[in-house]
Amino acid sequence: MSDAIRINKYLSEAGVCSRREADRQIEAERITINGKVALRGDKVYPGDVVMYGRKRVSKEEEAILIAVNKPVGIVCTSEKREKNNIVDFINYPKRIYPIGRLDKNSHGLILMTNQGELVNKMMRSANYHEKEYIVKVNQDITEEFIRGMKEGVYLEELGVSTRPCQAKKVGKRTFRIILTQGMNRQIRRMCEIFHFRVMDLKRVRIMNIRLGELKEGAYRNVTPEEWEELSRQIRDSSN
Repeated sequence: MSDAIRINKYLSEAGVCSRREADRQIEAERITINGKVALRGDKVYPGDVVMYGRKRVSKEEEAILIAVNKPVGIVCTSEKREKNNIVDFINYPKRIYPIGRLDKNSHGLILMTNQGELVNKMMRSANYHEKEYIVKVNQDITEEFIRGMKEGVYLEELGVSTRPCQAKKVGKRTFRIILTQGMNRQIRRMCEIFHFRVMDLKRVRIMNIRLGELKEGAYRNVTPEEWEELSRQIRDSSN
């Protein structure tokens, strides 16, 4: 049947969680299809009853994308066992989940959506989508530090080198950096290589969407113009 859809994609498009998180929930046996515990790779057909715990899952027709100014201390996860999860913090009236992460000790822009394909295209580092940050460190910034950040560094803990990036000093102890990848605690790890410690890390832009004057803890709908430009930028992105 051509209308069949893989269970992880079904959950993603229903606004429950990303495909990756869906796979984790399936492995944890929290998903059922017609009363049977779902397995990775199972397909959902028209008329099937999909349950996530005790809640029935149905595909959300309305496309939702909101920009959130995440405070420090909020965790970018839809996992209910995390008491400070961003889904409960935002308390949006429909099911949405974060696109990617912004670590607990950082603040600023995070996008939330119910569009699984959008998440997949925006998250893949191979697509080189930009994210911009303002960073304050614990000592005066030198030319050598900025040059080293721009050229990329080897992160031994992760076993990878960071891509060359844009970085610019904007204050005595503040710099702006634009990355096209999102490794775990990447900016903090990069700074540590040069013996700098991050004191404050704020994300101000994801691709064409800017934080602007959005108050901390608040959210807004992405504008039609932002949607249009974002769609143009991801049109040829792989997922």
